[in-house]
Amino acid sequence: MALKESHMTIELKGSESLLNDQPTSNQSPGSGPSTAASSIVHHSNTFMKYVSLVALTLQNALSILLLRYVRTVPGERFIKSTAVITSEFQKTILSILLLIHEERNVIAAFKLIYNKIVRQPYDTFKTGIPALLYTLQNNLLFIAISNLDAATFQVSYQLKIFTTAVLMVIILRRQLNLVQWFALFLLFLGISLVQVENMTSATPKQDVSALYGLFAVMAACTLSGLAGVYFEKILKGSDVSVWIRNIQLGIFGMFFGALTMYLSDGAEVKAKGFLYGYTNMVWIATLVHSVGGLIVALVVKHADNILKGFATSAAIVLSCIVSMMLFDFELTILFTLGSVLVIFSIFLYSKTELILYVPILNTFINDRSVLFQH
Repeated sequence: MALKESHMTIELKGSESLLNDQPTSNQSPGSGPSTAASSIVHHSNTFMKYVSLVALTLQNALSILLLRYVRTVPGERFIKSTAVITSEFQKTILSILLLIHEERNVIAAFKLIYNKIVRQPYDTFKTGIPALLYTLQNNLLFIAISNLDAATFQVSYQLKIFTTAVLMVIILRRQLNLVQWFALFLLFLGISLVQVENMTSATPKQDVSALYGLFAVMAACTLSGLAGVYFEKILKGSDVSVWIRNIQLGIFGMFFGALTMYLSDGAEVKAKGFLYGYTNMVWIATLVHSVGGLIVALVVKHADNILKGFATSAAIVLSCIVSMMLFDFELTILFTLGSVLVIFSIFLYSKTELILYVPILNTFINDRSVLFQH
């Protein structure tokens, strides 16, 4: 499975059983050391499930809030395009360290990097296209978060679910059932309500251009979906290590990031310097943004899509609360309604049976099997 979250490739294979001991003739099933070991493993998995969910919730919320903060705080502001390169560099270094940990040998890890990246140029260059798309997406995300409230951005960025699903249908010929299409409609409707409220608000918002931010987040979501679908179509089934794949993406990401920086902000970077405006908070913000993919890996391994949707929804609520405290964000009826629709659509898309528990909709459903057919 490959997941593209926070622009890192996460591939998880089914884990084998940790317990190979079989009960002997003197041991009855459900008793003895095997039962005790199974209980320990169960409690460990349950613990990691909730740890990963809390981590994902905090990362989703903190990443947006921190980026919003460092882009709006008074004082010298860092150049957006340099932050993209910094984030890619951090992810690449982190992937190398994790590869070393996986191989348990520094020399073996770098030999693997040489054999898989340098000696297989064709496979390496295949990652160039998604890396370019992710680089453009990252630049657009910085533009969007600079022009939208953190809570508004958090809700609007869920549009990536819609764009990814539509592109999967078009490119990969996937089929969605009626409930999933309905969930996507609710998602689009909810985001539209949030954006309508944001653009028609009578309250002046400092340093915020709702229309500019909307176009940026829509373009970022489209690129995110396209990059994800491309990666699944071209690279799925590869035996290349997940960390090698992330290193490949990071190398191309830094290259395309540098090219983008030169074309868009070259004169400013030359005059002020690459690290102009970098504070401790900026470094923390880029690092939190970089580790998102690793946390998604934990969630997928120890939880499921429903719980992942719960974490995303909790992050939206947390972003709203913190935004009201720090950024003078005002919760309105339209924003609340739109956010509820977005949160419900996330759950409904991943677990379509939830529609049967909605009283009004359940009244009009005669043939339930039609709803879940692809």
